[in-house]
Formats: sequence, structure tokens, C-alpha cells
Amino acid sequence: MSYEFIDVSTSGHVTTVTINRPQVMNALHPHAAREMDDAFNVFQEDDDQWVAILTGAGDRAFCAGNDLKFQAEHGPERVRELRRGIDGGFGGLTRRVDCYKPIIAAVNGIALGGGFEIVLSCDIVVAADHASFGLPEPGVGLMAAAGGVHRLPRYLPWQAAMAVILAGKRLSAAEAQSFGIVSEVVPGDALMDAARRWAGEILKGAPLSVRASKEAALMGMGMPLERALDSVFPVAQHMYDSEDLVEGPRAFAEKRPPRWKGR
Repeated sequence: MSYEFIDVSTSGHVTTVTINRPQVMNALHPHAAREMDDAFNVFQEDDDQWVAILTGAGDRAFCAGNDLKFQAEHGPERVRELRRGIDGGFGGLTRRVDCYKPIIAAVNGIALGGGFEIVLSCDIVVAADHASFGLPEPGVGLMAAAGGVHRLPRYLPWQAAMAVILAGKRLSAAEAQSFGIVSEVVPGDALMDAARRWAGEILKGAPLSVRASKEAALMGMGMPLERALDSVFPVAQHMYDSEDLVEGPRAFAEKRPPRWKGR
């Protein structure tokens, strides 16, 4: 499928999505957001695609968030109209709570506003050493309504989260790593290699086991521990009925790499 504002490629079981609007710091207008939503719909539904990597074109910005110039030109009502039907949320990700396939953010520069909210929606974050993160929405009369005001206090101590949300504090890559938001910081020219290495580590596991693990972590987070421990979620049930449940122990016993089928 051809896109105008993003690039999508596949290699083996890995889908790579690149936001391709470097002239506006990879900010997203509704047309770009709709393309991202479509790309992640395709990824989510493709049984042969097991891991996604999301990055931005160039080395200055991962995503500068909402395209405010587009909004100023067309008005908030028109923007809301154009966004109607983008079920995955901003960038196709911030409301995509039912995707249990891993998504890796390769943050190649600034991730601000909605760009940071997209990062917070991913499972593993690799950042270039010059990357930075922030939620500057109050400074332009908005709020981080695509999940930033909800996710960040779940990940950071309250006062640290409020410094970002209320006072516009920007986090460096090293600071974000110290809070556990970023999994690894690397030089910019090593970013995509690092993201692909993380994808490779994930691919060593059975795909249904990986998805069942993410599903259980997400679903169980909002439950009392006792209820979560007693729950068997749908992907886990699929895993227990899968061919890979036989293949894993067999490969271990035969001292060979497993041949996962994802079914």
C-alpha cells in the first residue's frame, strides 16, 4: 500500500513505520494520522507481522506532535472532522489498547506533545542521545489529551510527571532513561540498528507467548492482584492451544532453535 506522509516497509516478521514529514518536524496533521492508523491496522491484522518499529524521518525530530500550523489554517472544528474515524487515536496508537503485538519506538530527535504521547503508547523505547521529550500543550492553550496526562503519572513519580505536564519541563534522553521511559540510549547513527536488535530479541520468543504476555500485563494492570493471577485472557488461551506450545519444549529438548509458527 502506498502512503503520502509515512513510509512502511517489512523485513521478515518486522514492520517499520517512518513518519515522513521532516519539513515540519514530523508533526502530524489528520491526513498523516489517518495513514498511521491504517498502517497499524494492517500490522495488527497481519498474522505474519509480529513486531513493529516506529521512527521519524531525518535526525531532528521523531514527531513534534499535532501540526499546529495546519490547525491554525483550517480551524479546530475542521481538524476534529478530519480526525473522525481514526479509532487508534493520535498517530494511530494512543488509543490502540487492544494491540498485543510489541511496538518499538526508535526516537531519532524531539518527541513533543502528541509525539511524546505516541512514545508513551509504545512498549520499548530506544532513543538517540540527542532526543528529548516533553508535553508543551498548555503553552499553546491545549492539554496532553491523547494520553499524556494519564500515562505519564503512571510511569513517573507525581512531582516529576507534573513538572513535565504543568511546567513544560523537557526530559533529555538520559533523564527519560533514568525514569524508565527509555530502554536504551544510543548514538544517533546506531538508533535503527539498536531498534532492530530489540526486535530480534523479541522474535526469539514465540509470538503468541509474547502477545499473551503483553495482553496479561495490560489487562491485569487495572485488576486487583488476586483477580489478575486467576485470569486467563483470550490470547493466552490461544497460546495454550497452539502448535508453538509443543514446539518450544521440543526444540529445547532437541537443543535447536525453535521454529515458531504463531499458531
